[in-house]
Amino acid sequence: MLPLLKLMLSAGIIAGASEIAKRSPTLAAIIISLPLTSILTFSWIWIEGPDAARVTTLSHSILAYTLPSLPFFLLLPLGLRLGLGFWASLLLSCLLTAGCYRLCDPLITRWAA
Repeated sequence: MLPLLKLMLSAGIIAGASEIAKRSPTLAAIIISLPLTSILTFSWIWIEGPDAARVTTLSHSILAYTLPSLPFFLLLPLGLRLGLGFWASLLLSCLLTAGCYRLCDPLITRWAA
């Protein structure tokens, strides 16, 4: 039952933000920028068995991996402005962000552990 609840709540938040974006991109951006995925994940971990060390480690890792993900939000609109199209811009942004993760991974692994 808990996996189904997780799925429904998580999907509901994503679908809700998508619908809100049609009416108010600013409000959708605020909702999406909240660490809802992190909050839900921390909550599910805690509900399944309180483990402060696990939540702490995950929190540090999320913080560390936030920095190399920031170029995505610069590259996607840049690609669109350059006329690359949505899918090409999205793919390029994902690939370059993956490269940033790969470059930062040794430092992050050492820091977050």
